[in-house]
Amino acid sequence: MDRPLRFGCVAREPWAGRADWQERVRRIDGSGFDTLLVPDHIGMWSPFAPMLVAADVSDRLRFGTQVLNIELWNPLLLAREAATVDVFTDGRLELGFGAGHAEVEFRAAGIPYPPPGERVDHLTEMVDLVRRLLAGETVSGGPHYGLDDGATGLGTVQSHVPFQVGGNGDRVLRLAARHADIVGLVGFNSGTGQVHDDLSHFTWDGLAERVAFVRAEAGDRFDELELSVLVQGVTATDDRDGAVVTIAERFGRPAGFIADSPFLLIGSTTEIADQVRRLRDDHGVTYVTVFEPAVADLAPVIDALR
Repeated sequence: MDRPLRFGCVAREPWAGRADWQERVRRIDGSGFDTLLVPDHIGMWSPFAPMLVAADVSDRLRFGTQVLNIELWNPLLLAREAATVDVFTDGRLELGFGAGHAEVEFRAAGIPYPPPGERVDHLTEMVDLVRRLLAGETVSGGPHYGLDDGATGLGTVQSHVPFQVGGNGDRVLRLAARHADIVGLVGFNSGTGQVHDDLSHFTWDGLAERVAFVRAEAGDRFDELELSVLVQGVTATDDRDGAVVTIAERFGRPAGFIADSPFLLIGSTTEIADQVRRLRDDHGVTYVTVFEPAVADLAPVIDALR
C-alpha cells in the first residue's frame, strides 16, 4: 500500500481539568499516535473545545470527532464550529459523522429519536450540506434541515477538511464509499442501546465482506479512500491463547470467534504488529483507531511498524 499507516486514539474517559487533559495529550503524542479523536455523547465533554487546548500542546497531532451524533447538530452551526476549529488548530481537523444510536441520550436531551432509516437519511443530508458549507457555498433547501441561504462566511486552513463516515450497515457504508474521505469500519450493528452485541462483521471474513462492499460502491474512487477500523480492545501479552480465553469469557463468545477478530488486537508486540500488517496488506486498512486505555499497549507496536 502506498498510503502510510496511521494510528488514532479516542479519548473518551473524563478528565480532571485542563492540566490533566494536557498531560494526556502529551502522552498520546509521545506514544506515536497520529490523530486524537473526541467522541460526541451526552454525559461527556463537548467534542470541539478540547481540540483547541490539545493544539496548544501538540503541533503534530491531527484532531477529529469519533463520531458526531448528527441529530445533535444543525449543519450550518456545525460547519461554523468546524471552520473555527480548523483555523485554530492550523488546519488539523477531521470530521467524523455518525447517525446516532443510543436512545437514552436522545431522551436525555429531549429530542426525537427517529427510526434508523430516517437517521441515515439525515446523516446523508448532513454530510452533503456541511461539505458544501465548508467549501464556501451558500446553501438553501434540504428536506430535513431546510437551510435558507445558509453560509458560514468563514474560510478554513485546509482546502478540504477530511470527512469520515463510520458504521457497518449497507446504507451508511454506501454513503461513506461515495462521499467520505475516510471509511470507518466497526464490525457491529449499533442497535438502540449503548452496548453493541450484534457483532455481525467482527471476524476477518466479516471485515473482508464489508471492504468488498465499500469497493463495489466506491467504484473508481476506491483508491482515494482511507479505510479505518475501530479496535475495541488491545491486550499486550506473551500468552495470546490464554488472553483470548479470558476475553471470550468476558464477551460471552467462543474463543475461536475472539481469536479471529481484527477488531481485537491481542498478543505480543510482534503478534499485534502482524495483525496490523494483515489489515494493511490483505484488506487495505491503513488507519487503526483504539481507545485511550490501549495507548501503552499499542505504543511499542507503532514503534515497530515505523
